[in-house]
Amino acid sequence: MYVKICGLRDPAHAEHAIACGADAIGVVMSPRSSRHATLTEAAAVLAVASGVDTALVVNRMDAAEAAQLATELGFDVLQLHGTYTVADFAAARRIIPRVWRATSIADDPELRAGERGEERLLVDGAIPGSGKPWDLTSLDTHRLGTEWLLAGGLDPENVAAAITATAPGGVDVSSGVESAPGVKDPERIAQFISAARQAHITIQ
Repeated sequence: MYVKICGLRDPAHAEHAIACGADAIGVVMSPRSSRHATLTEAAAVLAVASGVDTALVVNRMDAAEAAQLATELGFDVLQLHGTYTVADFAAARRIIPRVWRATSIADDPELRAGERGEERLLVDGAIPGSGKPWDLTSLDTHRLGTEWLLAGGLDPENVAAAITATAPGGVDVSSGVESAPGVKDPERIAQFISAARQAHITIQ
């Protein structure tokens, strides 16, 4: 079970997530988000990241510019969230080889893994970053392959049930492990990772 903790700005929280067993950490660069990281914050998080995938998450930045920024800062992955086109993904991949796609079933009801040439697909709720659970019965998991990540409204209390219902390749969380918008809670990070791991063992 691949576990990604997203929206990190504090290197102490990044270190904690990694120590608890996270496979990936994400840094959001989107000025409208409560989780928006400055260049200094992003660099500080990357400085403590070892042995995990590091992802730069954007949703309005030009794809090629975002790819260049991800490369300059030293991220492993660029995650394009929202309505980026096939051409956008191609432009990004010419700069950084590993590009992930995050989108919503609400925006793309016929969603299929690999449509944009992405390495991984992240399936989010209709309102990204809201922390609101969504109707998982709308997922046609047969189209999603095995490398997709489930996101949107997940938290330590419901992640096990979500994994049992959808059997994703992994999970992604941001607001569900926060004590306030943009403020990560170390205890909830640990609880989330543990619950996801246990649920994965149960469905094997």
